[in-house]
Amino acid sequence: MAQDRNLILTVCTGNVCRSPMAGKLLQHALSAEDAPLDQLTVESAGVAAGYGETASNNSVAALKKVKINLAQHLSQPVTQDLIDRAFMIIGMTDSHLDILAHYHTGLPKRLHLFREFMGPDVDVQIPDPYGQNFEAYQQCLDSMIEAIPSLVAYIKQEFK
Repeated sequence: MAQDRNLILTVCTGNVCRSPMAGKLLQHALSAEDAPLDQLTVESAGVAAGYGETASNNSVAALKKVKINLAQHLSQPVTQDLIDRAFMIIGMTDSHLDILAHYHTGLPKRLHLFREFMGPDVDVQIPDPYGQNFEAYQQCLDSMIEAIPSLVAYIKQEFK
């Protein structure tokens, strides 16, 4: 049953740019929905992340422009505990999903890309802005914001 697992896990590489931004955006969107969607928890992790790194300054600044606070974020790696609690795991690129499938067991059946539900003519990969200028982070954020309505619609259909 979907309610046995109530975590949505967003995943990227280092858990300091994409997945924290995606997680905060999705949590913000879900909190505006009716029950049971507003009861879902969103966390982020990285397939090559360590513990305790802060989000990149540009990630914090990009989310601040849409009035979402990322300043308290601390990175974490993908763990079996997170996987075991996940209703859904959302990667930023195909490689993240491939790594998860190769190294982890017990993955939820809902293993998707953040932009996957936008239609067939959309680039579903979200490139890594790490180490680039603020504009790259803003483009990354914009591509996530664009995906939120279709992603929330999918979650609404699946989590009952």
